[in-house]
Amino acid sequence: MSDSASDSTDPTDCTEHRDPLSEAEVEALVRGICFKTGPPTTVGIELEWLIHELRSPRLPVTPERLDAAYAALESVPLGSALTVEPGGQLELSSPPAASLTDVVDTVSADLKAVRAALREQDLTLVGLGTDPWRTPRRFLREPRYDAMEACLDRTGPAGRAMMCTSASVQVCLDAGHEEPGPLGHGRRWWLAHTLGAVLTAAFANSPFLRGAPTGWRSSRQLLWMEIGAGRAGAPVLDGDPRETWARHVLDAPVMCVRRDSGPWEVPERLTFREWTRTGSPTRADLDYHLTTLFPPVRPRGHLELRMIDAQSGEDGWTVPVAVTTALFDDQQAAETAYRAVKPLAERAGPLPAPHNPLWIDAARDGLTDPELREAAEICFAAALDALPRIGAGPALVDAVTAYRDRYVLTGRTPADDQLDRLRGTHTRAHGKDLLS
Repeated sequence: MSDSASDSTDPTDCTEHRDPLSEAEVEALVRGICFKTGPPTTVGIELEWLIHELRSPRLPVTPERLDAAYAALESVPLGSALTVEPGGQLELSSPPAASLTDVVDTVSADLKAVRAALREQDLTLVGLGTDPWRTPRRFLREPRYDAMEACLDRTGPAGRAMMCTSASVQVCLDAGHEEPGPLGHGRRWWLAHTLGAVLTAAFANSPFLRGAPTGWRSSRQLLWMEIGAGRAGAPVLDGDPRETWARHVLDAPVMCVRRDSGPWEVPERLTFREWTRTGSPTRADLDYHLTTLFPPVRPRGHLELRMIDAQSGEDGWTVPVAVTTALFDDQQAAETAYRAVKPLAERAGPLPAPHNPLWIDAARDGLTDPELREAAEICFAAALDALPRIGAGPALVDAVTAYRDRYVLTGRTPADDQLDRLRGTHTRAHGKDLLS
């Protein structure tokens, strides 16, 4: 989940844009602000990390130790924004960068500084899609998260687990050209929702919840699915992206009505469309409503791809960032990826991601699924071919090559390493620990 770091609206600001909006005004605003087209030139990253005890990772980190750690991090100079997720997870959100190399260099330097500061607190960053051991426990006590918890509890325990025990790699890319073609915004929107299943499968890294296997290689994606389509689903891909997203925003349930003081109201079964007809939501309410929707691809002027589990190792996150950027921003690779995943669209059927059969199979089976593995092999080959063209250096190319050889070409994911470790079959070639 990405909330506090990257949302343009201050969630505590209830004072701006107080004029009521009509349904038509909401639709016009959403169409105008969520897809800003032009040549793809920038890339951003949002990385979420679990924080564990350095020497005893199964022990819970107390709120007092988290408080001390974040207080120490306030004095660390960073190029990225550092914020805290509800369960105490750390998030780094890079500024938009002119190239893949620039953004990787910026975030790598920030992570080095953050890790050094945490080591002094005997803490460490861990890249897993879900915490393998802990039960959800909220660290942040704010009206926003009180309301979110109350809202998500209505659909079961998945909401609390998502808030407090999950982490991801999110890649932010320009929406694309207004015109059609491999880099056009319509093609990129469709590709994000179809290639997204392949990315989910290829980088699945969360087979455990509360100390036990879930039967899914990406339990993080399972959590999003269980939260429900209104809150965490994509729109139907049946028309112009601006129209379908605006319709989705209007028909999505309102998470909460903010108050200047006291608890925020958590309405039941109130869509934003109904609110415009029966109440008086403002522009600030709309801006806030947009931050409470968590689809696998979120348009925020740019496209925010949210389906990738956090990755293990100090620089494991660089691989999905590099692969995704290459497949979207290099025209030749984008066309290859489109052809590779187009046959998968029929398998997805009419249901939006992540609730259709394609996405479910990707999250549950990873690259043991033959069709997803074949598509991943083609896409990784295309990305490796494209990376030098978009300025990636040898180290990044080598990292993607190593990942492809270790996982994609063998039909495995990092989740399989964790499962092998549990079964006692994990080899030194695949790492020494559940967290490696």
